[in-house]
Amino acid sequence: MTRQSVSTTTGASPEPPLSAEIDAEATERTVNGVRLHVVAAGDETGPLVVLLHGFPEFWYGWRAQLEPLVAAGYRVLVPDQRGYDRSEKPDGVSAYRTHALSRDVVGLLASEGRERAHVVGHDWGGMVAWDLSRRFPERIDRLAVVNAPHPTAYLRALFASPEQLRRSWYAAWFQVPRLPEVVCRLGDYRVLERALRGTAPPGTFSDEDLARYRRAWDRDGAITGMLNWYRAAARYPPIRPPDRVDAPTLVVWGEEDTALLPSLAVDSATFCADARLEFLPGVSHWVPHEAPARLSELLLEHLSEP
Repeated sequence: MTRQSVSTTTGASPEPPLSAEIDAEATERTVNGVRLHVVAAGDETGPLVVLLHGFPEFWYGWRAQLEPLVAAGYRVLVPDQRGYDRSEKPDGVSAYRTHALSRDVVGLLASEGRERAHVVGHDWGGMVAWDLSRRFPERIDRLAVVNAPHPTAYLRALFASPEQLRRSWYAAWFQVPRLPEVVCRLGDYRVLERALRGTAPPGTFSDEDLARYRRAWDRDGAITGMLNWYRAAARYPPIRPPDRVDAPTLVVWGEEDTALLPSLAVDSATFCADARLEFLPGVSHWVPHEAPARLSELLLEHLSEP
């Protein structure tokens, strides 16, 4: 395992320092046969929290939650998930099957010498968190999911709701070989910029944020790796683990999500033995960016419960 300061610029593609200094380290961990770039912060003996980002982000999407969690005594790991930013980008769609993504998290826990952790996921990171909680329930202490539906709730909505099917059009388009990569790169990643800025209130994503995202998207193989998450979900439907989630679960939902209906949050909570559902009125899909203080408050309340 190699370590470096998050704010240090090293190598051929330097990372600019964070606007607010965070006491964290960037590490490399080889887990489940894949090399992951992981930001680690906090007391190594503290309770472990793993934060999982979604599309089209990378670890930086959780930066606002690092300081509050570390101040509360938690050990925090934030990986670039496989296919993203500085992490390895395996060839082939099958490398991005959901069960492989969940096993990456299991391996990440092992890299810390831990068997269990609190797991928090947003967007695709939330889908991995749901799968992990069902496939490896013994690895989860508490679960928190932000604007990501329980997989069974989502499948039911696709069949039952024409509106949800309409909102999910982009996932079908991503199945086309090669063309989505070309379109995503046009105009300095204009489509991906619009996926962020065009679905959130003005000012949610700064110019500095977008510069960081473009740098992540521009890494060799990154766009294909990111899109392969969608392709694998369609081409390799997993053997479904049990729907029930036993871990105490917090579901946080920005009501102005343009891709996912609010009813998915309610339906998702029904699969949990112990669920708390928090709607954020006027907040878009990008809750960690748009309502960082409220999200951190909710996470700290949830994770501290006995």
